[in-house]
Amino acid sequence: MVNRSFLIAAGLALLLIPSQATAAESAESMIPTRNLLQVIVDGGGLMLPIGICSFLLCIFVFERLVSLRRGRVIPRPFVRRFISQLREKEIDQDEALQLCEENGSPVANIFAAAVKKWGRPSVEVEQAVIDAGEREMHGLRRYLRMLNGISTVSPLLGLLGTVVGMIRAFNAIVVAGAMGRPELLASGISQALITTAAGLSVAIPALIAYLFFVSRVDRLVMQMDDFSQQVVNLVAVDGWAKSNSSRRKKLAA
Repeated sequence: MVNRSFLIAAGLALLLIPSQATAAESAESMIPTRNLLQVIVDGGGLMLPIGICSFLLCIFVFERLVSLRRGRVIPRPFVRRFISQLREKEIDQDEALQLCEENGSPVANIFAAAVKKWGRPSVEVEQAVIDAGEREMHGLRRYLRMLNGISTVSPLLGLLGTVVGMIRAFNAIVVAGAMGRPELLASGISQALITTAAGLSVAIPALIAYLFFVSRVDRLVMQMDDFSQQVVNLVAVDGWAKSNSSRRKKLAA
């Protein structure tokens, strides 16, 4: 009984030794991906432009996060105080223009364009507001095309790297005459796919950032348009008439 158990254990050990050797050989044939630097080196030369795209993405996302803060674009305390002072006739044209220039925010620049048309018909004031709003909107949309370009170019660079890597892998097989060694083909394909993974890793966050900032700019523009319309009604000559007539109706009631 003891001899039979010993023979069974020995047989299992003999079976395990080849499988362990095969696993070790396959591990040696795998791409060394112990650290990020080794992965970048294995990806080839096209990993450099993909890395540049990743660096630019980080810079522009950080810059847009800072520039598109609501408190910077539409400072609520300034807007409320400015509209309240206009409604109560506490400031004149020069004082209003000075307040807008001191604030310097995008919404203040739009208000300044309306104040410069103080006492004109609402059509002229609205046109000045529209022109200033377009200039400020272009400033808010700055670098968004860059984010869109990164989201488009990065996967194409990754695909190009994959195609180049596949060509090199098949050429190596043809030169080496290793049709019976599929591990060479698998290793080359794995190295080629690194660029595709890297390109997608950059393109997906870039696309998400682009859509997020476009939506944020649209919301800010809509809010600035609402506040600007209030300023137009308070600054334009016919706007003042409308506000005064409505105030008289309230007092009469």
